[in-house]
Amino acid sequence: MKMKKLIVFLFAILAVGFRAYPAAPPDEGMWLPIFVEELNYEEMKEMGLRLSAEDIYNINNSSIKDAVVGLSRGSTPSGFFCTAEVVSDEGLIFTNHHCGYNYIQKHSTVEQDYLADGFWAMSKEEELANPGLSVTFFKRMEDVTDSIIPFLSDTMTEGERAAKVRELSNNLKDRASGENNHHVVVKGFFGGNEYYLFVYEVFTDVRLVGAPPSSIGKFGGDTDNWMWPRHTGDFSIFRIYSAPDGSPAKYAEDNIPLKPKHHLPVSVAGYEEGDFSMIWGYPGSTDRYLTSYGIKFNLDFYYPNLVKIFGEKLNVWKEDMDTDQTVKIQYASKYAGISNYHKYMIGQERGLRKLNVYLKKKEQEEKFLEWVRSDPERKKKYGDVLDNLKNIYEGMGKDFTKMIYTAVAASGGPELLGFAQGFGQLYNLLDKKAEESIIEETIAELRESSEDFFKDYNTATDEKVTAAMLELYYNEIPEDFLPEVFTDMVDDFKGDFDAMARDIFDESNFSTQEKVNDFLEKPKARKIKKDPAYQLAKAFTSKLMEAQQTYGQLQQDLKKNNRLFIAGLREMHPDKVFYPNANSTMRLSYGTVQDYYPADAVYYNYYTTLAGVMEKEDPDNDEFIVEDKLKELYKNKEFGRYGETIDGMERLITCFLTTHDITGGNSGSPVINGNGELIGIAFDGNWEAMSGDIAFEPDLQRTINVDIRYVLFIIDKFANAQNLMEELTIVDKKPVKAEPEVTSEAMSEEKASEE
Repeated sequence: MKMKKLIVFLFAILAVGFRAYPAAPPDEGMWLPIFVEELNYEEMKEMGLRLSAEDIYNINNSSIKDAVVGLSRGSTPSGFFCTAEVVSDEGLIFTNHHCGYNYIQKHSTVEQDYLADGFWAMSKEEELANPGLSVTFFKRMEDVTDSIIPFLSDTMTEGERAAKVRELSNNLKDRASGENNHHVVVKGFFGGNEYYLFVYEVFTDVRLVGAPPSSIGKFGGDTDNWMWPRHTGDFSIFRIYSAPDGSPAKYAEDNIPLKPKHHLPVSVAGYEEGDFSMIWGYPGSTDRYLTSYGIKFNLDFYYPNLVKIFGEKLNVWKEDMDTDQTVKIQYASKYAGISNYHKYMIGQERGLRKLNVYLKKKEQEEKFLEWVRSDPERKKKYGDVLDNLKNIYEGMGKDFTKMIYTAVAASGGPELLGFAQGFGQLYNLLDKKAEESIIEETIAELRESSEDFFKDYNTATDEKVTAAMLELYYNEIPEDFLPEVFTDMVDDFKGDFDAMARDIFDESNFSTQEKVNDFLEKPKARKIKKDPAYQLAKAFTSKLMEAQQTYGQLQQDLKKNNRLFIAGLREMHPDKVFYPNANSTMRLSYGTVQDYYPADAVYYNYYTTLAGVMEKEDPDNDEFIVEDKLKELYKNKEFGRYGETIDGMERLITCFLTTHDITGGNSGSPVINGNGELIGIAFDGNWEAMSGDIAFEPDLQRTINVDIRYVLFIIDKFANAQNLMEELTIVDKKPVKAEPEVTSEAMSEEKASEE
């Protein structure tokens, strides 16, 4: 009898395994929620989803999409730097520690260092406001392709096309915003072959509620970044506030915690390998339709140049951060952001080469050419596309090094230069003897902006950065391209860049808060004009514009040919459902909890435990410091209901792996089980599949998530923030697994075996 049941089960699995997927294995794809019911729902049900399609996405009633928010800076966002999820009926949201890092840093001082010590508001009165941070709810979307594409023509230049798209989009946005003052965005998809309108509601009163110390929230630091196994408690907590009537409002004392349409229950029941899960969020950018020529350009020019520039800058910052606590706090957020991208580029270059993505793209393009050449009409429409792309990328490569070094090493390397250039408007007003009231208003704005600038700025550190960046720029760029004012300075100091930087900072009116204040008391146009930092900033900007002239035109040609190539690919495969590149709009991805084999004879389990934190401890390395209280809780196995027995031992899972397709912007996204309950927070990808933004690698690509039980353990046992625990809806039952669907073939096989 057991054998008969096994046969039935195997046939059921085979029946599922060989069904026709809409586009790719279910793990791949960042799907627009408007199409989930049509394209993905049945697949998700078979994998373990226990919700209706309306429970997932519904514009009239509450659904999961109403508990997922985008984090941005400003009240009219067009994109989102991270994702968060609503977890209580009082507007409480969870996101990553690294998503909240900038705001935790802004509240930190040497005397009260929330980065090092953590922060926990034990009452709503203790929660901290975060000017500039906004939280956005997605209300609805609609396909507006037919309201835009028919009004465009192939005879338009890309500039004319873009202007027409803006005009039509603005008309659509005006109509959609209506009386609700919703924020409306229109975005292009598939290279501009389709357009969709998104309606949002934006809340700007967002307050910091809790964050673990960086020894937990950033455990492993740069060393573990993008790596598995991981043991990072990467979470922070904020709260959304609204006006008393529930509408968005600026920060005010009489604002109240938001009453959301939906919040996610939090599961402490755990999961098993193979369990279904889904991630909702706002992935920032992918380039899955990039051609082999684009990959070659990235490998030859983009990655190596930026890796070198950022590496030099990070080294200077790190040296000062390691020796001065004030500098460490001031530069913590800036360092973390650039360091993350620096390692990402190193990993992406490695992944593209190691996984032969270039050759895979070439194979795809050969098939595309065969398809094009087999039909005269296709040849007329698409025949030159790949040759054009090849020539465009080759042209872009000629000036790219000059452009990127001017933009990132020279103009954008020293912070002082960007700050000094901000006085250009005042210079113009003073030079033209504008009205006194306008000048006074500009001076007031500069006073305010300078206070923000110098809070997270160290003059001595930036002087070192200036020397390093300008020397790098001088050595890497042809002399005939360098600005004359710059080469004159280099000659004056006989190539001593340390001395040159020292002089720039000594002579500039903008290198310290005191100098700026003194200057703004009696501002003179000639003082700005003769300022060495201002002169360099203007000269580098001029050179950057020169380098961008040809590059900018090539970028326009690139957009047109990419659009044609993507259109051709979709026409070539009429029965295949393509998903669009990520573009900071809400997406759903779904998959399972899984382990993986990163290399020959290497196996990685799908979860890590608190034991791994203790094993990694290194008191001499601030990336691997372990808090005494955490060690005590571990020693006494005080895991509460957040632990589980594994192999006869009480364990606390810290992080786990899933097969989801995510990218930057998904940081902080909820990992949700088949019942619609929160089981984790996504925070990273894995090193072996860093090329995933360009080519999904199903055997290797994994999402790294912090287990929600570890999050609750830190809130409950480590921080004793019972006020937060009381807000959560906690469930302790796992999703019920459905029996495999028994097909008619399987039933016939069982009957035959019985006979």
